[in-house]
Amino acid sequence: MTTIGIIGAGHIGSALARAFSELGYDVVIANSRGPETLTDVVAGLGPKVTAASAADAAAAADIAVVTVPLKALKDVPVEPLAGKFVIDTNNYYFERDGHIEALDRGETTTSQLVQDHLPTSKVVKGFNQILASDINTTGLPAGSADRRALGTASDHDDAVELITGIYDALGYDTVSAGPLSESWRLERDRPAYVTRQNADELRANLAKANRLP
Repeated sequence: MTTIGIIGAGHIGSALARAFSELGYDVVIANSRGPETLTDVVAGLGPKVTAASAADAAAAADIAVVTVPLKALKDVPVEPLAGKFVIDTNNYYFERDGHIEALDRGETTTSQLVQDHLPTSKVVKGFNQILASDINTTGLPAGSADRRALGTASDHDDAVELITGIYDALGYDTVSAGPLSESWRLERDRPAYVTRQNADELRANLAKANRLP
């Protein structure tokens, strides 16, 4: 059985823990304060979800989700995630993370920073442009009219294939923005961000995005 390790137990992390567990995966979730602080959270997510430290969640994972504030990226364990797919949900909020000059100047992207931090992992952008409350409520079966689409980006084709399968299982079509260098098109203050859109609309929103204000 595939195990999903989720590093970050906020709104997105908790929603994804529920989503993956309902798909039949075992889920190990972690936060920065220790597993003992997640007792109530995991109790509400069902028997397939357990709490652990970030290092243990990473080690247990066949597929990992990193859903921590960008300012906490340095605390994400590296070696236990070597060779693994890592879904990055991050967006840049300078009000929370502090200003990062390379992002402010458009010289890199949040997902490239995650890939730089995890050089031996296969990072793929996912679930960053949907509200946590929508993850388990707005999916539709494949082929449904006006099915919602979610975006992705990766430097690895097999990582895009992975997230495409996950999106489909949860009720969403997939549109790729391309490599991680283009993942800014999916982020905050761009047309594709937290908008309910089908695949054609998402492609159009990606195309008309501006890199800098």
